[in-house]
Amino acid sequence: MLLRCLSLYRRPLVLLICLLPMGSFSLELKGELVQGGMLIGRVTPGEQVEVMGRSVRVDDQGLFVFGLGRDAPAEIKLTHTNGANEVTTFSYAVEQRVYREQRVEGVPQKTVTPPPEVLERIRREATLVREARTVDDRRTDFLSGFVKPLEGPITGVYGSRRVYNGTPGNPHYGLDIAAPTGTEVFAPAPGVVTLVHREMFYSGGTLLIDHGYGISSTFIHLSELLVEEGQQVGPGDPIARVGATGRATGPHLDWRINWFDVRLDPALVLDQFPAAK
Repeated sequence: MLLRCLSLYRRPLVLLICLLPMGSFSLELKGELVQGGMLIGRVTPGEQVEVMGRSVRVDDQGLFVFGLGRDAPAEIKLTHTNGANEVTTFSYAVEQRVYREQRVEGVPQKTVTPPPEVLERIRREATLVREARTVDDRRTDFLSGFVKPLEGPITGVYGSRRVYNGTPGNPHYGLDIAAPTGTEVFAPAPGVVTLVHREMFYSGGTLLIDHGYGISSTFIHLSELLVEEGQQVGPGDPIARVGATGRATGPHLDWRINWFDVRLDPALVLDQFPAAK
């Protein structure tokens, strides 16, 4: 069975409730169905959920979470399997975004066109980050909501098409917040530190915190890291200091949020899932 579900509310928050005939099944989603968005859902405990063909963790309360990437298609399908192995597919429209181009001049040229002798290092460091983002912990720290890891001018946004020193590069997947070198960076939500690296080629000082269910935060271009791998942190705990390491033109924090390998928009997550004050 294929059902198309409509939102009961639009911006700033989407709440979707889909009911099968006779009330045999309900599905709730909280968040915004937009490229870069994070959504938290609930089904009947014990049931299974797939999003775009990808199985997602459902806890014993029926809770699950997933994210939509920068280039998520205009329509996605969520498949539900109940205890009787009856399968229902829900179809959702996803808001498509237009991303602007951002030209960045003055970054070290070696980080734009890296020499052959550093390519193996780049691959090795990318593997470390990719592996840290595969963690699928049962903790639900992400439910606490998020706060900015520091205050400052926003100098870069999610999704923008980057051109470095005149050379087109990959899109930007984070939220850039400018601040002087040495400014403290704070944990935006509870979690466990899964990666600490003091000098990656592209990202310089790099730190990852897992918030559970595949939701993680990444902090890059850091000048100093104040935590160790395996350490638990609470919201507002100091975790690092701002720097200009790696591919950067000046001191700032580049904060990123992922659902496993899917890159989310930190600004959307802050807006849709703010920490309680």
